[in-house]
Amino acid sequence: MSPVIREQLKSVLGPRWTTRLRRLLRGHERARWGNLRRVAPFSANFGFDRGTPVDRYYLHRFLDAQRGLIRGDVLEIQSTGHTRRWGHDLGRVDSVDIRADLRPTFVCDLAHSESVLPSDRYDCFLLPNTLQHLREPETALRHALRVVKPGGAVLASAAGFVPLIPDGPDYWRCSAEGWREMLSRIWAGCEVTVESHGNCLAAVAALLGLALEELTPAELDVTDPRYPVLVTIACLKPHSGAAR
Repeated sequence: MSPVIREQLKSVLGPRWTTRLRRLLRGHERARWGNLRRVAPFSANFGFDRGTPVDRYYLHRFLDAQRGLIRGDVLEIQSTGHTRRWGHDLGRVDSVDIRADLRPTFVCDLAHSESVLPSDRYDCFLLPNTLQHLREPETALRHALRVVKPGGAVLASAAGFVPLIPDGPDYWRCSAEGWREMLSRIWAGCEVTVESHGNCLAAVAALLGLALEELTPAELDVTDPRYPVLVTIACLKPHSGAAR
């Protein structure tokens, strides 16, 4: 078909029927929207009112795999819930947050914590679902490493394809490559592992506010880095003074 005839046909059919014809000719599957054709999610609360948010599947799996590092003296952002659930052989367990109403052990902005949080104090620092909320991420993450003892760990996660929070700032949505690029500068000398979790189905479910219980483990376990629901980060601080 000549380009002229093709354009004339498209003009007659219009964009919707042109797309349908192209799909038929190329053998593509028809999309059946059902009740997914909506401009409001099933849940405006990340799926909490239906079950467990989809991103928690990947966060909990990550923390379970890192249990061996969540030990001794542990610092956690906002509360100590994840430390109590996944930690072992715990010593001192503290929390830090910028909001005093959450009653953390330390009240400060992590990016300006030099006079509040001690250096080389904790065996592990947990920052679950935190990195997208750091207004000054590079400075904050330098301090996160500062407070960890040599040989200790920083365990963190960052949101991907999930809705923004409704009651606070949500600054950054980086791919795994984006976080690797940043962390290679600010955690030079450390052993850093950055992983992407999720796939197209999991991302759609998370954005629509569905619960992970509405999907199967086989569906959730498929990884497609083009559709990150969650990015997880594990950093091991060297025993020597190599990290900076």
